[in-house]
Amino acid sequence: MALTYSIIIPNYNGAKFLPGCLDSIAAQTLAPLETIVVDDASTDNSVRLLGEEYSWVKVIARKKNGLFAAAVNDGIDAAQAEIIVLFNNDAEAEPNWLAAIDHTLREQPEIDAVASKIMLYDQPGFLHTAGDYYRANGVPGNRGAWQEDKGQYDRAEEVFGACAAAAAYRRAALDEVRSDHPDGKVLDESLTMYLEDVDLNLRLRLRGRRTLYQPAALVRHRLSATGGGTRSSYQCGRNFIVVAFKDLPSEILRSNLCSILRSQLGYTLFSLRHLRLATERARLKGQWDGLRALPATLRQRKQVQAHRQVSTAYFVNLLNLRVR
Repeated sequence: MALTYSIIIPNYNGAKFLPGCLDSIAAQTLAPLETIVVDDASTDNSVRLLGEEYSWVKVIARKKNGLFAAAVNDGIDAAQAEIIVLFNNDAEAEPNWLAAIDHTLREQPEIDAVASKIMLYDQPGFLHTAGDYYRANGVPGNRGAWQEDKGQYDRAEEVFGACAAAAAYRRAALDEVRSDHPDGKVLDESLTMYLEDVDLNLRLRLRGRRTLYQPAALVRHRLSATGGGTRSSYQCGRNFIVVAFKDLPSEILRSNLCSILRSQLGYTLFSLRHLRLATERARLKGQWDGLRALPATLRQRKQVQAHRQVSTAYFVNLLNLRVR
């Protein structure tokens, strides 16, 4: 039975990247039902470019910049297809990318999300991510990041989660996690950008939803071309803390609290040693704001954990999924 696909591309001042991104979507051997660009109040010529050159793209033009999570949520709410595909504006897909995702989801109905094989655009032959992992110390990561691609990630296999730079999700799975938030949105907009996909991965896993890495779904990504800098450092500093205390099952959180605190202290000490760098000052501020957010985080935690459907042992095994 054929599946339908909505590709959602959040965009902020990405006019220089949109042609490469959208041309790669137009070249897919399997056409999506729709491609939606959510423009997050860009001040460049993004909206005009879309109107003049890409009339087949549905454009949602936000009047106020709400950052990545809010833009993606708008796209998900507007999407019509059975499968929701998130795609960065600074990424480009190989022609068979969507067909490889489609084959995976049709052949394996037990799989709820598909992680792409994402290569570094500016370093040909090197990986950005082959699916994502999460550790009990509250530190997420990309499998294979900055490794030379020698075929070590050429096997389809289950992973903890997908990097939202290029990921596909069954609508049913996303609709299920809406009840984690009072606003009924899929992504946690308080995270704004960075780790919003990690948070989604954790919440999907708490409900027993599964993610498969598909190496045939090949994408090239200009890493941090539309992000990075002090904003990235701040958000990572804050959101590492928020996501761990919001999403980890109670037994795992308690037994790994010391390792979580040690990892955070390690980041703090590194930042203090490099205080002359604006990025490290931003990370320290992010950590402080993450601690200040803990009362609100713990309140939201109750809602997230109330929907947990898996055992502690099952979740521990997920944290130990293969990482090379």
